[in-house]
Amino acid sequence: MVLPFQPLSLAFNHVNYYVDMPTEMKLHGIEKDRLELLEDVSGAFRPGILTALVGVSGAGKTTLLDVLAGRKTSGYIEGSIYISGYPKKQSSFARVSGYCEQCDIHSPHVTVYESLLFSAWLRLSSDVDTKTRKMFVEEVMELIELDTLRDALVGLPGVDGLSTEQRKRLTIAVELVANPSIIFMDEPTSGLDARSAAIVMRTVRNTVDTGRTVVCTIHQPSIDVFEAFDELLLMKRGGKMIYAGPLGEQSCKLIEYFEAIPGIPTIEKGQNPATWMLEVTAPPMEAQLDIDFADTFAKSPVYRRNQELIMELSTPAPGSKDLHFPTEYSQSFFFQCKACFWKQYRSYWRHTQYNGIRFFITIVVGILFGLTFWNKGQQLAKEQDVLNVMGAIYCAFIFLGAINASSVQAVVATERTAFYRERAAGMYSALPYAFAQVAIETIYVSVQSIIYCLIIYSMIGFEWKVGKFLLFCYLVLMCFTYFTLYGMMVVALTPGQHIAAIVMSFFLGFWNLFTGFLIPRPVIPIWWRWYYWANPVAWTIYGIVASQVGDEDRLVQIPGIGNVGLKTFLKEGFGYEHDFIPVVVVAHVVWVLVFLFLFAYGIKFLNFQRR
Repeated sequence: MVLPFQPLSLAFNHVNYYVDMPTEMKLHGIEKDRLELLEDVSGAFRPGILTALVGVSGAGKTTLLDVLAGRKTSGYIEGSIYISGYPKKQSSFARVSGYCEQCDIHSPHVTVYESLLFSAWLRLSSDVDTKTRKMFVEEVMELIELDTLRDALVGLPGVDGLSTEQRKRLTIAVELVANPSIIFMDEPTSGLDARSAAIVMRTVRNTVDTGRTVVCTIHQPSIDVFEAFDELLLMKRGGKMIYAGPLGEQSCKLIEYFEAIPGIPTIEKGQNPATWMLEVTAPPMEAQLDIDFADTFAKSPVYRRNQELIMELSTPAPGSKDLHFPTEYSQSFFFQCKACFWKQYRSYWRHTQYNGIRFFITIVVGILFGLTFWNKGQQLAKEQDVLNVMGAIYCAFIFLGAINASSVQAVVATERTAFYRERAAGMYSALPYAFAQVAIETIYVSVQSIIYCLIIYSMIGFEWKVGKFLLFCYLVLMCFTYFTLYGMMVVALTPGQHIAAIVMSFFLGFWNLFTGFLIPRPVIPIWWRWYYWANPVAWTIYGIVASQVGDEDRLVQIPGIGNVGLKTFLKEGFGYEHDFIPVVVVAHVVWVLVFLFLFAYGIKFLNFQRR
């Protein structure tokens, strides 16, 4: 390989893992405070050896993998874990390890090559130059057999883009371009047919042959897949270990161990050793033979050899040094921002469904409202004329703003799942990601605002003055920006897109009611008037009405009253004053910053992915 790596071993001894006892189990009379998911699990993984974690559903395979990889977000861990003889430190371990999750999560609108390049940029050491980095990515693509798919879009699972098997290989490649020494793989063959599983296992085998330490969880492997492994760690339900050792040629050592247990039926000729092994260690067999396979293994010579190997790998080699990195991340904060923005730029540019429809709706809505309120901007002789102009402003902005807030949520929710994986891998911190997504959205919203302003301003017929037009454009831009940030913020503060949509709709209803148009501010009950000022849309309508017609001295005919000055009518009827515009301008900046801060806070501190 172009880049050298340090082969590392992983040894763990007497590992236990607990979670708080679920409330449902306490209701059934269980008095314990903790539920034990892993019980006294020990083992060792070495460079160049492919190890399988096997067991029935609920045996704790993925749990053990998460504990060893440091991916658990809750629970209590006991026991010792050593990396080449030194106690494991998660901050440094994340820099030398890779974790291939069972769900192949990637940003859908980038290509295979861009996905790998992005991972390599942020996870390889900062002293690796661009040329070497790209050469390494090319090598990994060839090793994982992705070179023919380099320009293919990743797409969404089951919708478009890569097939399930190709996504599995991309998941492995994304971790491999980080040049890790230890790789964990959770069910790399799940959901694949025999041919696809064989391709993925060939990829895994190629990875092991580079001298890396690779561990895979496997649920029910075929005989071809099972024979690809060198060693096995077999678990039974309850998180107990019942075998840890070599498989041998055609699983001979595994078969030899279990057939030596009295009462175990011998394997039939041609039978899959993995299937036979799971059958003879099932709970009904334990009950029939009246034995506990975990206790049997703990008293066996294989267990003692396993402990000797663990002790050997838990002692540092002479002259070796513990893992240490001067910084938490491979790249600087500025470089993380640059890389995240590069990825978002590529992703948004190819997301034609989202952006194409966004601009199409902007033009259609602009023309629709422009025709509805054609040339009403200067027709202010009667009270109804003024209300028509205010209605045009009210409809034009709350309608399209709400569409922005709603449509951005699906994009943010999709990207957030990829963000959880990338942050757990130690690629970057949360703030560069938040900055990149806000920055790229702001660019597209700016273009959208310019298009909308030109259509609405000209068709409604507002006065063509440079100051009025620029202030109109500013307020439109800030309005669409805070609407978009509001949609992003709600997703960041809630567990899922569906809950976010409900929360967003709830507050949009209040925003609509308290804009100051349906119910003018002077008429709002005094105990609710505070919410008018806490409503960003009310500030936008205030600013546009006051800036476009609030400086007019003409008289307005009010039925039953007579002629009243326009300024007086707006001030007494709606509370709008032209002199208040500078405060309105600053308030829009404040609203944008508030939603931006809350979005960044949600991304940084709230993790709704529970493991």
